[in-house]
Amino acid sequence: MRISTVNEMRECDRRAVEEYGLSEVVLMEHAGHSVYEVLKTEFDVMHRRFLVLCGRGNNGGDGMVVARKLHSRGAVVRVCLLADESEVRGTSRANYDAAIAAGMEVIRVRSAHDLPEVKSGDVMVDALLGTGLSRSPEGIYGEAIEWINGSGLPVVAVDIPSGVNGDNGLVPGEAVTASCTVTFGLPKRGNLLPPGREHCGKLIVTHISFPPELIKDVGGVEVSRPLPLPPRRLESHKGDYGDVLFVAGARSYLGAPMLVVMSFLRAGGGYGRLATPASLAPLVGSRASEAVMVPLAETSDGTLSLSNLDVLCQMGDRADMMVIGPGVSLHEETQELVRRLATLVKSPVILDGDGLSALASDPSCIRGRESASTVLTPHVGEMARLLGCTIEQIEADRVTAVIEAVHRFGAVVVLKGSSTLIGGPTGLVSLNLTGNPGMATAGSGDVLAGTIAAVYGMGLELRPAAETGVFIHGLAGDLAAEEIGEDGLVASEIMTHLPVAVRLYRQSFSQLTDNCCGRLNVI
Repeated sequence: MRISTVNEMRECDRRAVEEYGLSEVVLMEHAGHSVYEVLKTEFDVMHRRFLVLCGRGNNGGDGMVVARKLHSRGAVVRVCLLADESEVRGTSRANYDAAIAAGMEVIRVRSAHDLPEVKSGDVMVDALLGTGLSRSPEGIYGEAIEWINGSGLPVVAVDIPSGVNGDNGLVPGEAVTASCTVTFGLPKRGNLLPPGREHCGKLIVTHISFPPELIKDVGGVEVSRPLPLPPRRLESHKGDYGDVLFVAGARSYLGAPMLVVMSFLRAGGGYGRLATPASLAPLVGSRASEAVMVPLAETSDGTLSLSNLDVLCQMGDRADMMVIGPGVSLHEETQELVRRLATLVKSPVILDGDGLSALASDPSCIRGRESASTVLTPHVGEMARLLGCTIEQIEADRVTAVIEAVHRFGAVVVLKGSSTLIGGPTGLVSLNLTGNPGMATAGSGDVLAGTIAAVYGMGLELRPAAETGVFIHGLAGDLAAEEIGEDGLVASEIMTHLPVAVRLYRQSFSQLTDNCCGRLNVI
């Protein structure tokens, strides 16, 4: 499923009217009816009390349709209009007039004092601002949003919670925290990018009678579409599932090398070798006994020495993939080793953790690599360093940041976060919806790098392997959180749930991926 910007959805609305003969009246009616259908499913509508808060624009017009539908079903409906009657125009005005003609109670709200008293059992419908917001809600709108959030009542948002930016998910001021959001045509970026995603609650998408060909190729962002894993053949050996060399670890970072290589094995990878400082090898090997240790020369600070370059290049060129960077430290000699490896090794490479810091200081080190033979896995802070900008600039437009990084480095780029984005040279950006806040913990990224390497070792191409690995990694985190909770979840518990996640993924591929583990509902 594609994910649209606000302007892309406006263009779909325009084309629906001009090219497909769907009038604005029909589109608004279908939008309001879809919200009504969700309310009917989620709540006992007949004789229930509903408070519908409407602004002056089309979002408010949708709310008027919702109110009329509820009223016709026997619900007790009050409409709060946060605008003068004269400001409501066009199709919205027609639906306002229909509500008045039906004898519904419409309360004009000019200040917070006009907001009605609410009671336990009421349900609120947020139809205040819609997707077009680009600044902090002001005046009565900001006051109404605070009032909604303070009511403690369930809230169903129309298209997007009021106060959330429809293009980037940012919340410049107050924003409604909804129990459920019904969005129209396609999900908007603001529905799925943080922090807007947190405000949406359960997200339901309805196509409001758009012809499929109108929306199938909208924009350049889509909900992640991971691929099925190749079957494990009866006659197999470890080399069939990836021979991967991991360059990881330093005296102060014992966890990262263990997590990355063992996650590779736990996610289904075949043969993992760990190149790490010699003094660390016995310690890490005691916790990663299934990995093959490659003890190497080290600096006086216990990091990998530049003198290892030739042997690592030779080993890397024989491997199916190299994973470079987890816990190697910021020691300058080791950073230079990483840069030279990235330049010289012919095998596909995942650069993660401290490997990304080496790249940030000299982006040219991977520009000569074959296109799409490199995967970069930055979090937002690392992405800011890679692109030479601020974290705030990345958060304001994560999609553009991914596209820019893909073009600048010629790599597959995985921008980690609560809605991880994956981009590649084909241009399409995918948004992943598995995972949970408990995964914001040290070492989680090392587990992800190992998981992507395992999926690549099982036979997927690099870009699909990144997308599928991100999905499985998030699923493992969800399984771990379900068992022990999000608080206190550590990376090793995500890792230990990888085999179960892979088994469930194989068994229930369509069910898990069609609705992103229940996080995206389409009606």
